[in-house]
Amino acid sequence: MRSYADLIHQTFYFPTEEFRVENGELIFNDVPLMPIIQQYGTPMKITYLPKIGRNIQQAKRLFAKAIEKHNYKGQYTYCYCTKSSHFSFVVEEALKNDIHLETSSAFDMPIIKRLYERGKINKDTLIVCNGYKRDRYSKHISDFLNAGFHNCIPVLDNLMEIQYLEKWVNVPYKVGIRVAADEEPNFDFYTSRLGIRYNDVIPFYKEVISNSPKAKLKMLHYFINTGIKDTVYYWSELSKFVQMYCELKKICPELDTIDIGGGFPIKTSLHFDYNYEYMIDQIVMNIKEMCRENDVPEPHIFTEFGSYTVGESGATIYSVLGQKLQNDKELWYMIDGSFITQLPDVWGLNQKFLMLAINHWNNRFQKVNLGGLTCDSQDFYASEAHTSEVYLPKIEEGQTLYMGMFHTGAYQETLGGYGGVQHCLIPAPQHIVIDQDEHGNITHEVFSTEQDSESMMQILGYGK
Repeated sequence: MRSYADLIHQTFYFPTEEFRVENGELIFNDVPLMPIIQQYGTPMKITYLPKIGRNIQQAKRLFAKAIEKHNYKGQYTYCYCTKSSHFSFVVEEALKNDIHLETSSAFDMPIIKRLYERGKINKDTLIVCNGYKRDRYSKHISDFLNAGFHNCIPVLDNLMEIQYLEKWVNVPYKVGIRVAADEEPNFDFYTSRLGIRYNDVIPFYKEVISNSPKAKLKMLHYFINTGIKDTVYYWSELSKFVQMYCELKKICPELDTIDIGGGFPIKTSLHFDYNYEYMIDQIVMNIKEMCRENDVPEPHIFTEFGSYTVGESGATIYSVLGQKLQNDKELWYMIDGSFITQLPDVWGLNQKFLMLAINHWNNRFQKVNLGGLTCDSQDFYASEAHTSEVYLPKIEEGQTLYMGMFHTGAYQETLGGYGGVQHCLIPAPQHIVIDQDEHGNITHEVFSTEQDSESMMQILGYGK
């Protein structure tokens, strides 16, 4: 084993559905990356739009298969969790796949309004409004309901939120209740800060919602931070949640929907192994069985997939500026960007993304550390999801190596403060949107150029 290509082929099942190599250069979803790099330069964020629809359709197809297999009487609804990426090209691409939306704060609501004005959604579109609701958020929700958005569903996060709605909503409306799930045993807290605790749900329904002349309880909602995983913890929490639905359904005939939140994982390594079909099949089967045991109708199932929807559509591409050997064995490749500011999950959560060289696959490989441009000692990437090391091609004299962090499409721009000032004033990179038509023709355009110093000066009060 001599070349970087040999290393990848012998370590992983490669090529994959998304990645292959031609003439020593990486192809991503049938898109040759080197011509795009040569046209636009680095650092560069890219979004490959067709991947969004492919993932949505996969989930919808697998839920439909499980529902048919188990003769499940409820329907499945796919919601996109907008906080994962609010960019218009992402949300509008997702909406092409007959989906619905979930919001998290007051500032999501003007986006929903603009989508309606553009004809991307209509008043039948389901808008699941999550999050702790201050008056501004509640006002937006009330305005939507009063304007005829009858499928705008505020999910109550605490016992007080319904008071604003009862005062200001002038029409019959649907509500959901978020149930506070227990956290994973190794978490800092026993119970999530989000939602209404289990013991309060039924009394709250009986004393408040059932006596409202306008509100009807439509949905029971929960979410667990670990996501949907085949663990005792996940199945235990799902079982407890479905049992709550069954108990509440017996006294609340209007309740017909459960929202099991999001949490499908995405590929963070070429070693990634997750059986989506098995998990969806087991979820549908378990819900059906518990409802049968409790003699209640099976509910409609909602999911709110964020990272799963958009994460795998994104990539962040850098060039290696230079090499630094800091002692006898620690070789650094210095990149033309920053992990802290441009991929903050790397720094904040020790998140691993799928990392591959873009070119020079026929070169010999070596162990390296990747260093970012900020002066912070934590601005580095030194291990992969499958190993405690990073390997990249050796750089021969006169060569420029490009490398990519893939599946970075969720959360990184918002967590990194897109359009604002960031650590060491490292600018936000340019963002290129890539699409592919039905004939396989690839198109790409600049969504945003690299942030300039004048925009930062304005933010910091140094404007002219």
